[in-house]
Amino acid sequence: MNLARLWTIVTLELTQRVRSVAWYVLLGVFAAILLGVTALSFLAFSWMGGSGPGAGGAIYSVIVYVVLLLVVLVSPTVAGNAVNGDRDQATLAPVQVTLATTGEIVLGKLVAAWVSGLAFLAVAVPFLAVATIAGGLSPAALAVSLLVLVIEIGVFAAIGVGLSALLARPLFSIASTYLVVAAFVIGTLIVFGLGGAAVRTEVESHSRYITYEGSGTDYACSGWETYTYEVPRFDRVWWVLAANPFVIIADATPTAYDAYGNPTDLFGQIASGVRMAQVVPETETWSDGCADAQDYPSVREQTDGLLPSWFVGLGVQLVVAGLLLWGGWARTRTPARRLPPGTRVA
Repeated sequence: MNLARLWTIVTLELTQRVRSVAWYVLLGVFAAILLGVTALSFLAFSWMGGSGPGAGGAIYSVIVYVVLLLVVLVSPTVAGNAVNGDRDQATLAPVQVTLATTGEIVLGKLVAAWVSGLAFLAVAVPFLAVATIAGGLSPAALAVSLLVLVIEIGVFAAIGVGLSALLARPLFSIASTYLVVAAFVIGTLIVFGLGGAAVRTEVESHSRYITYEGSGTDYACSGWETYTYEVPRFDRVWWVLAANPFVIIADATPTAYDAYGNPTDLFGQIASGVRMAQVVPETETWSDGCADAQDYPSVREQTDGLLPSWFVGLGVQLVVAGLLLWGGWARTRTPARRLPPGTRVA
């Protein structure tokens, strides 16, 4: 791996993008959308009477999620034709006959696509900073959110570059990249819901309650009643939902809790819900209405000690991106043993 050759490839890729007027138009549209969402978020939560840290956290969560959504939508366009686009324009073969190795070519295009995606994040930083200051959030929340956004941009850039090297046609590779992104964003929700509902377990519930007699001053305890029902086993498929990029950024961002141990923002609520899905349901429950009232653990107490979802989800994403990059490297390697029909070489 030669850093000089790698940097040359990255520079060439970025120069081609910067020369395009459409690139700056796209950045301007990105900034306009963020400006509108930020203004609407402040107006919406101000109208609802929110002025505390909870409202600030909600505003911040909305803006971060919009940034992630826009980045997810833009990344396939930026990286989805990085390799086969050059092959289609007959500019890849001249590079392959130089001293640049296949790994340097693929990695250079990945870095260029990653940097291109980071340009959109740079546009979003002022809006995130305003939301952080106005919401009274800690700088750690902003730092973690930016770090996760940087990583997610790199992951989806790797997926796009890998598919562009694997597939011969730019249109198909861009469409396939969008399908993979949709699988992470929407498909994980579907698999989590259907998978958990398909795998159920039987629960035996025992309960009794207070019965009143006569004038209502005399009461006694009823006998124990037993009945069974089925509950979904989300604990077996929670890792699928953990691979959702919106879940990753919610779980990785530090959660703020109120005095009762409940999360105060959207990120905390999503992170707590996904982590609690890891808990194996009890097969036998007891509910005694005649006993004294019991204190139930708070959300914070229930999630303490559970495995961080962002760590598992990010691992799944990195495995998928790594396999696609490896497949793209194998397909781009020269001399090629076999090429798809109609592939342009030079």
